Amino acid sequence: MIVEQAILSIRAGQAQAFEEAMRQALPLISATPGFMGLEVRPCMETENRYLLLVRWETLEAHTAGFRGSDRYPRWKALLHHFYDPFPLVEHYGEPVAKA
Repeated sequence: MIVEQAILSIRAGQAQAFEEAMRQALPLISATPGFMGLEVRPCMETENRYLLLVRWETLEAHTAGFRGSDRYPRWKALLHHFYDPFPLVEHYGEPVAKA
C-alpha cells in the first residue's frame, strides 16, 4: 500500500467552501481502481490548513490511474483554486516501524 500525503493551505475565508468542494470531489477519486481510502483532517494549530492522506494499492493507481483519468480535470476544477501555495504531494511506502 502507498500513502499519498499533502498539507493543504487554503485561502483565508475559504475553508467552508473547500470542505464542501472536497465532499463533492470524493466520488471522482473513489471511482479509481486501486483507491483504498481518503482522509482530510483540519489542523488543530493552524487555521485554514488540512492534512490530506490517500491510500492507494500502488503509486501508478494515483499517478496514471487517477491523474490520467477523465475525472481528474473535474477534481482540479473543484479544488485547486483553494490552495495557496499549491501543495507538495508525496508518496510513502510500507512502514519501517509501526506500533
